[in-house]
Amino acid sequence: MKMKNNAISLYTAALILLGISFPYHCKASDLSNIGLHVIPYPQQVELGGNNFALTSPVNIVVDKNATQVDLQTAELLKIRLHELWGIQAVIGEYHRSSNVILNRKGTSRPIGEQGYIITTDSNALTINANGEDGLFYGVQTLFQLIKKARGIVYVPGMKITDWPDVEIRAAHYDTKHHQDRGSYVKSFIRDLAKYKINMLVWEWEDKFAYKSHPEIGAPGAFTMEEMQAFTRYAREYHVELVPLVQGLGHVSFILKWPQYKDLREVENSDWEFCPLEDGTYNLLFDLWDEAIEATPGSKYIHIGSDETYELGVCSKCQASANEVGNSGLYHSFASRSAEHLKKSRKVMLWERPMGWEKNKSPIKGIKPNTDMVLTESYSYITPDFRYAKEAKSMGFEVFIYDPNPGIEPLFLPYHFRKRRGKKVSGSLKNSYDLLSTGSKSQVFDGMINTSWDDSGLHNQMWMLSFIASAQYSWNGAAPSPDELEDSFFASYYGNEVVDMKELYELLNEGAYYFAETFERNVWHHGIIGKTHLPDLPRGQYIEYDRYWNREYDDMVIRSGMQSKKMILALQIIETNKNLAKHNHYDFELYRSIAELIDHTCHTYLDLSNLERTITEAHKNAFSNRQAAYNSLLKAEEIIEHSLSRRDSVFNKFVATWEKTRLPKGLSTSEKRYFYKMDRSRHFANRTADMSYLIYDEQLLDMEGYLDRLREYRESFQLEY
Repeated sequence: MKMKNNAISLYTAALILLGISFPYHCKASDLSNIGLHVIPYPQQVELGGNNFALTSPVNIVVDKNATQVDLQTAELLKIRLHELWGIQAVIGEYHRSSNVILNRKGTSRPIGEQGYIITTDSNALTINANGEDGLFYGVQTLFQLIKKARGIVYVPGMKITDWPDVEIRAAHYDTKHHQDRGSYVKSFIRDLAKYKINMLVWEWEDKFAYKSHPEIGAPGAFTMEEMQAFTRYAREYHVELVPLVQGLGHVSFILKWPQYKDLREVENSDWEFCPLEDGTYNLLFDLWDEAIEATPGSKYIHIGSDETYELGVCSKCQASANEVGNSGLYHSFASRSAEHLKKSRKVMLWERPMGWEKNKSPIKGIKPNTDMVLTESYSYITPDFRYAKEAKSMGFEVFIYDPNPGIEPLFLPYHFRKRRGKKVSGSLKNSYDLLSTGSKSQVFDGMINTSWDDSGLHNQMWMLSFIASAQYSWNGAAPSPDELEDSFFASYYGNEVVDMKELYELLNEGAYYFAETFERNVWHHGIIGKTHLPDLPRGQYIEYDRYWNREYDDMVIRSGMQSKKMILALQIIETNKNLAKHNHYDFELYRSIAELIDHTCHTYLDLSNLERTITEAHKNAFSNRQAAYNSLLKAEEIIEHSLSRRDSVFNKFVATWEKTRLPKGLSTSEKRYFYKMDRSRHFANRTADMSYLIYDEQLLDMEGYLDRLREYRESFQLEY
């Protein structure tokens, strides 16, 4: 069957190249076989008909019903044709050839306001749409249909009829532990729009300079005017920017300040507000009102409010929880917040459909406020979306929640995750399994892909996750995860890149290795997995406890194997840096990650070699004192080289990441950054700066070991 399908695809490709009419309803793999990687894959594609050649000047024809937004879409088309293909374009009247027609006369097809129809013939390519969004999305698809062969830039003959399964497709943008530069924020918005994401839920915490409470905004935080500019910019790309300012829980960025101590649910924890304190609402209303002002024209606001670990602990809240349950206490907070906000915004929060009934402390005697938008789901518990349907029948707006792929440092578990030491399916398949059914269920008003910043990943590491969610919420029917991944690499980096799936697999594995080294595993799981230094020598015969290579033999073997894999990863990265047409910066990021993992591997190999060198010194202590002394010098050199490599790799890592970010924990002459660790124990919040990545090596105190070894070596020379 595979041979037959391939034969059909190649035959079709040949006909299309020649411009011969041959109507053919195709699959994603057929478009890939002719070098087209369209994401999201359209609902209906019919290959065949005449090719459309884009010859300069291309005439962009906008009909008389065009709005100002449509004219902006036409202008974007004109600019991008020149940027991507060197094609000159003019916005004007229909000519005898090479016309791109943006038609807003409407269509009887049930494609809605976001759908579009693309048709080609030899003289014109026409995009029909009912709404401004549909015309914009048709143009985004057009950019992915353009090919070049034998010096001719063209679109293969075809007809596309397309519309979204889910109306709102949101990416969650979490900047709690870092702040991206303004230029990066704009490029990120453009990337999301390219793949038909139409909402950006920005969890900015202290990265906004609140005027009413200026101490809360971190140094360098975006101003009101800058956020308003981002909002307008996003709207130009048909993306709604939605502020997420945490409400009940996750509020250490607010409650770490001593002046708000009285608003805490628990005096010694800055994690959570007391929902029965009037001051809680006075403060939050100030912050939320500013967030609304900063995002003019947006329809939603997200108040977070999840992970309320201490809910119902203080004496006042205990009494209330006894009457209404912890869920009742939570929803009394949510309802009071919604009453204030719903005059101007729809209120989103992290709550699961029917969660108020199904959790350990169900609601008693009160009803949840149906004005709120539920952005978590029980879909992973009930494949038939029973709870989502029930909440929707009550009047709630419900989003399907594509959960965070993982909180591993450095890279995401796209291909596999680890659970209790065993490999299970990766996040890419999980997104497919959830969204391919959820988007076709007609239950959900929206989709939200979450990208928690707990471990401090660079935002670019999430792009495949965002784009996979965009694909399966737009069209749950196609393609498979493997096909999507191949199309992502070709679309995002260019058709010429090679071995990208292997690179992602290597980084996926390397990230788990990194997470399980030194004290990183201890951070979450206690003393299990902690690494120590080899024993220091002592006495005139260089006595020591020879335990290290025996204790860490498995890790040494694993480190040697992992280092070879990182060398392979670095080779793939270097190759693709030269082959990629787009997003070259990503390969710099991949290199920084692979080099840090490889350094970690070599640190274990160094420690192994260190103990063997001390063993060598010990053996020579009885027969060749000079050789023993030389071995001690060699042991010092091993540590010095390891520390020097760490500094070099880390400094290069930071410099690479800070091309798109402000320095983590930035202080300015006007304001110092106020650092305080919160109870969540986020990996990226262990230090104020980016040294959280090497903090575990610092805890080894190789510097102190080197000082003590040097002291011993000098005394060995003088005394023995």
